[in-house]
Amino acid sequence: MTELHDTTDDRWRVGHLGRLMGLALRRFDERVLSLMAHDANVPLALSNLAAREQIGAAHIHITRHLGLQGSRLTELAQSAGMSKQAMGDLVTQCEAWGLVQREADARDARARRIVFTETGLLWLEAFRQAVVQAEAEFRAQVGDDVATVVTLGLEAYGSEAPGARAAVTSR
Repeated sequence: MTELHDTTDDRWRVGHLGRLMGLALRRFDERVLSLMAHDANVPLALSNLAAREQIGAAHIHITRHLGLQGSRLTELAQSAGMSKQAMGDLVTQCEAWGLVQREADARDARARRIVFTETGLLWLEAFRQAVVQAEAEFRAQVGDDVATVVTLGLEAYGSEAPGARAAVTSR
């Protein structure tokens, strides 16, 4: 028989692991975007979009998941855990901003690949540098030992998620 939980105590709703990870991810992504908004190497138009919060965590999915040699829309959506339609909308927006472009797939004439543009590669490098700085700030705040344990724990826990194997092997 299931034991009833005290319904007057709902602290568990705001303190469980999933919520804490979500809050940490949101904070991390916001910090990365803030750093990118102030990066002199990011094209001014993109920097302004980031500063005005027009580029958000959803757009980071493309930056995180688009292969350096390009990806098909289906692969990109699957890797990011999004629907093909939602990813298509993001790709269209990023294409308008000059971050990516669609080109013919050399392996299949019917298919298209999404690839970074020159501007997109600058954006990707700014993203890499911002991630490095945000990770260093996290380490400084919680200490090296805790940061290492958190990283190892998240790698172990996340290794079973769809698309995780590709993410871990590309590191």
